[in-house]
Amino acid sequence: MDLHLSGRTAVVTGASKGIGLAVVRTLLDEGARVVAASRNSSPELEKLARPELVHVSADFMDPDAPARVVARAVEEFGGLDILVNNAGGPPPGVTLPRASFLDAPDADWPAMFAFNVFSAVRAFRAALPHLLVGGGAVVNISSVLARQPAVGNAEYSAAKAALSNLTQVLSEEYAPQGVRVNTVSPGVVRTAWWTRSGGAADAIAAMAGADRATVLDTLAPQLNAATGRFITPEEIADVVALLVSPRSGSTTGRSSWWTGAS
Repeated sequence: MDLHLSGRTAVVTGASKGIGLAVVRTLLDEGARVVAASRNSSPELEKLARPELVHVSADFMDPDAPARVVARAVEEFGGLDILVNNAGGPPPGVTLPRASFLDAPDADWPAMFAFNVFSAVRAFRAALPHLLVGGGAVVNISSVLARQPAVGNAEYSAAKAALSNLTQVLSEEYAPQGVRVNTVSPGVVRTAWWTRSGGAADAIAAMAGADRATVLDTLAPQLNAATGRFITPEEIADVVALLVSPRSGSTTGRSSWWTGAS
């Protein structure tokens, strides 16, 4: 199916690995021009090098970063049609999951919201004048935890709930002006956040008295109650590509890809 993305320009944040990298790859394969924003590049992102791809080094804890990334997209490609707010997760210096709500000091709460909510607010604000030219599409990457909070991720769950709520507000205001805003809310996705040494699998194994292999092969996949397996980043990228496509021209204010229990 042709998604009619050829020649359209997209900004993807958190683009060097995981879901963001998969979104960049999929949009490029569909003919889009992509500005990939992340703190650093990665060997995987560099393998995608072509004239239609520009990497911008940006720390989305910096309030000025989103506007700078959008400006670069307009400078390079003459406009902007698509924004994918994927940057998120634990901000620098914060490790999840925690053993308890009480383990999160006050300072971690505004940092979590800055990375997962305010960066998206600022990116949308910067992108909006360009998205209004001919209509545009925004996808915010939230989480199943926005609807199904989990012990050990209190501030992250709250931030993603705020992002999902923000999506609804923006979709209501800007759909009549031709800008569609949707949310993709994944369950457990097999990324380095889970699999790297010292990552979530190791943390959960320590708390549960299990071994790393059991967490990755059994416990974590079962958190996706509907499927009982890890989601792949490519599956998320396919949903994002469809949502930003003109083929989804009447889809706005929706949240896709719930994989936890109802």
